[in-house]
Formats: sequence, C-alpha cells, structure tokens
Amino acid sequence: VQLVESGGGLVQAGGSLRLSCAASGRTLSTIRMGWFRQAPGKEREFVATIRSSDANTDYADSAKGRFTISRDNAKNTLYLQMNNLKPEDTAVYYCAASENAYYFRSYYSAASRYEYWGQGTQVTVSS
Repeated sequence: VQLVESGGGLVQAGGSLRLSCAASGRTLSTIRMGWFRQAPGKEREFVATIRSSDANTDYADSAKGRFTISRDNAKNTLYLQMNNLKPEDTAVYYCAASENAYYFRSYYSAASRYEYWGQGTQVTVSS
C-alpha cells in the first residue's frame, strides 16, 4: 500500500484545511485508515480513523466536533476536513493504513497497529 498526503499549509486560527491521502495498491474500503499527527518534540498521536467494513469513524477528543474523516472509494482517497483550527493543531499529519479492522479503541488508536504510512504533510496554524 502506498499513501501520499497533500493539502497541508499555513492557516490562521479559526480557519480550515482539508487533507487528502491518495492510496494505491489496495482499495480503501478493504483496509482500516487513520490520521495521526506529530508535533515537534512530541510523540505521534491519533487523530481519527475510519473502519473498512462499515466506515465507522472515531476521533481523538481534541478532534471531535472540529475534524471529519471520510473516504471516496471511487477516487481511493482518504480525507481529513479540519475546521476551527487552533495553534495546538500545528503538526505533521500522516495518513496510515492497517490490514486489521480492529474494533477496540486501544488498538486502532495506536500508531504501532498501522503497517503503512505516508510521508506526512505539514499543518501550521498561526495565532
């Protein structure tokens, strides 16, 4: 599975961005997908995920109500719509894919459970 992110950039607090992750090698509807982020000096953290079978989604508390994960099966592309961005959202954002469906949050929110990663896209939110 190859993953290529795009859509990052510089935005003012309160603004919006939509990240994209183009996948090849597998159909998105057959694999669990997730978004993670990593700020300087911090560990990579879970942002959102979408399950393969039924497109069930889940979010980190920091993302709930502001971010939306979705996929376009026809384009084989994953998205992360980010609204009301805050300076603390500044990070490199990665999309990731896992061969396992995982039904427990402790599993699908762990970066170590994902086998495939994109190169990341920088998101910078100015105050």
